[in-house]
Amino acid sequence: MTVAGSGPGEARRRGRDETEEERADRMWGELIQEVRVAQTGVQILFGFLLTVVFQPKYEALSHADQTLYIVTVVLGATATGALIGPVSLHRLVSGRRVKPQAVRWASRLTFVGLVLLLATMTSALLLILRVATHDDFVPWLLALVVAWYLLCWFVLPLWTRRRYTSR
Repeated sequence: MTVAGSGPGEARRRGRDETEEERADRMWGELIQEVRVAQTGVQILFGFLLTVVFQPKYEALSHADQTLYIVTVVLGATATGALIGPVSLHRLVSGRRVKPQAVRWASRLTFVGLVLLLATMTSALLLILRVATHDDFVPWLLALVVAWYLLCWFVLPLWTRRRYTSR
């Protein structure tokens, strides 16, 4: 694809001159780098969550907070599964000549993992704020943090995609 360059008769190339397989290889490398960042965050959070139930204060939590804790742990487990899924997918289909399809599925798993990570972090923050304080500002603070996550993780990237990609 070419677009007009800066001078008369000049054309500037946009995009990459790569085969479907080369593109899949590049996209796979980029995806794995992204997954590493998200995996680290979810695994650290999940590891800390797993220790909470063994703390003496856990028994003193209200039933609602214990339920919120269980929901948070399950969300963390599902986020971990979704974010590790691309690695397993790649390993099981490697050498089968389906890398472009594997990249698409891995990308979908990563997106689901990010949504689940958002839910895990929101749930964990709610639990922590409920235990740390019983003030009426907790829902407002939580809403602000979730809005920030949504802005950083979804709104800005989608705006950038819409703003800077050609149709």
